[in-house]
Amino acid sequence: MRKHDQLYFLAIVPPLPLKNELQLLKTSFAEKYNCKAALKSPPHITLHMPFRFQEKKEDILLEHLNKLTGITPFPVHLNNFGCFSPKVIYVKVENTSQLNLLFDKLQFTMKGLNVFNAGYKNRGFNPHLTIAFRDLKKSVFPMAWDTYKNETYSENFLVENFMLLKHNGKHWEEFRSITLNNS
Repeated sequence: MRKHDQLYFLAIVPPLPLKNELQLLKTSFAEKYNCKAALKSPPHITLHMPFRFQEKKEDILLEHLNKLTGITPFPVHLNNFGCFSPKVIYVKVENTSQLNLLFDKLQFTMKGLNVFNAGYKNRGFNPHLTIAFRDLKKSVFPMAWDTYKNETYSENFLVENFMLLKHNGKHWEEFRSITLNNS
């Protein structure tokens, strides 16, 4: 890591009170299955994986993000649960053309800033809202997934902005909100 680099990522954070409801879901899961890693960030849909950027150049990053145009607010539908075996359980997010457009424009913007995620560049976009991951034990995963795979969950919200999150050394904080703008 270069001196003065900071860790950031881009995500959609659901509005209140849905954000609080999803946080309670994550907390309940963490307590039941002894996995707390997902609690280090607010409930979110990742648009760009964590990346390092010089803190002194935050203004440049924000300027580029705020120039994102051609995207109007759009609805998102959360529908039931999914998993990436053997460690991730999440709330499914219906993939839409508007969500993909936002993702694509952000990838283009970040590439223009020379911000890359080499480990994730060929994975495509699979929008989801994680409730458990990294520290969910492989031995516990089958039991947890057996509980959640048939659970129903359905919520909708309007995406009017996305968030630049910043790591404070212990957890992720909502640093700046970037409003979607069609102009």
